[in-house]
Amino acid sequence: MTIALILALLFGLLLAGIPVAFALGALGLGMLWAGGFSPLMAPQAILSTLDGFILLAVPLFLLMSNILLKGGVGRDLYAAVQAWVGHWPGGMAVATIISCGIFAAISGSSVATAATIGTVAAPEMISRGYDKRFVYGLLAAGGTLGILIPPSIPLIIYGFVTEESVIALFMAGIGPGLALIGLFIAYSVIHARFFGNYTPVPRASRAERLTATWRAMPSMVLAVVVLAGIYTGAFTPTEAAAIGFAVALLITGVILRSLSLRALWQAVWDSMVTTVAILLIIAGAKVFGKAITLYRIPQEISAFLADAVSTPLGLVVLVCGVLLLMGLVFEALSMILIMTPVLLPAAMAMGFDPIWFGIFMVVMVECALITPPVGLNLYVIQSVTRSSLVDVSRGTLPFLALMLVLVAILYAWPDLALFIPFKL
Repeated sequence: MTIALILALLFGLLLAGIPVAFALGALGLGMLWAGGFSPLMAPQAILSTLDGFILLAVPLFLLMSNILLKGGVGRDLYAAVQAWVGHWPGGMAVATIISCGIFAAISGSSVATAATIGTVAAPEMISRGYDKRFVYGLLAAGGTLGILIPPSIPLIIYGFVTEESVIALFMAGIGPGLALIGLFIAYSVIHARFFGNYTPVPRASRAERLTATWRAMPSMVLAVVVLAGIYTGAFTPTEAAAIGFAVALLITGVILRSLSLRALWQAVWDSMVTTVAILLIIAGAKVFGKAITLYRIPQEISAFLADAVSTPLGLVVLVCGVLLLMGLVFEALSMILIMTPVLLPAAMAMGFDPIWFGIFMVVMVECALITPPVGLNLYVIQSVTRSSLVDVSRGTLPFLALMLVLVAILYAWPDLALFIPFKL
């Protein structure tokens, strides 16, 4: 009864138009007061949460991705990939997915990936006759690679909440990220061969390939520097974000000379706004999480799940359903912050590895990014392409199905996520 009342109050606040951060914080504070606990627990919880070195990676990765976005790096990256694979069946779609994967390995942001590649790829694909809904869905889904392929801001938040190794989480995201790229590419090729009515791109000459690759080389070097530094232990994820930010400034401001002072200011402003929003959500979720912990709600839900399902497969199916429903209301970080403390104990009781569960949750959060009404990537692509939300949403349905296929593969073959961090 208590759980139902809390959920009803939370959804009521959200439906009233109150931002997620304030809805969570206000409800958590009210629960502390109603339960006879000291309200001072709220500021103490917020201070202990935000005073964390690992969270510095969030604004730094956002700065890096926004600087690359404003500096037009996506255009060079897409041109280089298209020069190599553009003549394949559905080559422009394949180039879009690969470009999203590479940019995801630089930025760690789903929205930045969708906006950067979408701005360049959408007009070109539509002008060559690709189905508009397919293009919209491809770009929205391709943008979600930004939170699965490391570095990933949601994985940083998950590691912060669970106190698991962020580096291990990053390494665990490589296999599933590459698998999802493969699924998207396979679908794109099949769609182009049997349903496409587009004008193929002529094969680029060797000189054109070399010129385009050379132009995109600084961005690729940045991805290698950030990832190699993290995986070799040369620097922490936070230090990697700082180095990436500095190198991004060097690439766009000095080497390519594509970043103006006005664009730099806009990148800083956009990063600040997003960072503040993220930290407010973290603060509100921490107060709410403190309250539900004192009410022993995670323990009750864990016990309920243990009684309701008797097999690991049953738990995975149930959690998938819960997260898909939550994704209709909450955005990505809110889902991780709210649901991880509730679901992880039940998952570990069933024998699931917390690193594996983190990757599983991020894949499900990817689904939330392309499901209405709050899927952020839908609005990004709608804005970039000036299309209707209905068309973008319908275009994402095949890619949503492919993400669920990846979940099934992850369940059947856990080493897809766990091999690199623990067995390689």
